[in-house]
Amino acid sequence: MLKRKIVFIDQDKCDGCGLCVPACHEGAIEIIDGKARLSEDKLCDGIGDCLGECPVDAITIIEREADAFDEEAVKERLIQLAQEKERELPKTPPMMGGCPGSRAMALNTRPSTNEEHTGEINSELRQWPVQLTLVPVAAPYFKEADLLIAADCVPLAFPDFHRKLLKGKAVAIGCPKLDNGSSYVDKLSEIIRLNKLKSLTIAHMEVPCCFGLIQIVKNAVEKSGVDIDIEIINISLDGTIK
Repeated sequence: MLKRKIVFIDQDKCDGCGLCVPACHEGAIEIIDGKARLSEDKLCDGIGDCLGECPVDAITIIEREADAFDEEAVKERLIQLAQEKERELPKTPPMMGGCPGSRAMALNTRPSTNEEHTGEINSELRQWPVQLTLVPVAAPYFKEADLLIAADCVPLAFPDFHRKLLKGKAVAIGCPKLDNGSSYVDKLSEIIRLNKLKSLTIAHMEVPCCFGLIQIVKNAVEKSGVDIDIEIINISLDGTIK
């Protein structure tokens, strides 16, 4: 062990967007439980190629006791990651994107039944607007409501969204990767503080960058000072609840 420069990832700031993962050329960063973390100290060279990719400034360079940088370990790690990627990727040329969740892929979803549904399927939406950036914090539909915070890909991926997730709830949707996370925290904290919510549910996708929604909501609850439990629902790419 020696004192040297090494990447530090602030877990309170990190929203799990995953942009730092491909930016680290040594493969030292991975997403674990919705947060970016160093896999091993010896994989980090301390140069900080990942710094400029973090949209919330959660990554800095510090000096601390750490294992020496190991080039051989990095080579082994990169080979391992390449093998894992080969197993996961479809056999078509991928489109490049910063976030692992932006990777283009064809989904082998289960076909729907040929059964013809009789009768009208009703919407369970009880309000407008629905985008978190647009909803008023003191809207009457939030008062003492069961509130669903959903990533905006969820209604497309989960076929029974209206009946199983939205029914009986107020809703606000947004994208933790593309939108401003800090403004979401501020707005959600006000919604929670002002409206005496009965319950709070998060519905997010299984891709790494979508886990940032969990941290946004947790930070908002903490900022509001309100004691409320959070139910978390993880939707897989094949449209099922994990």
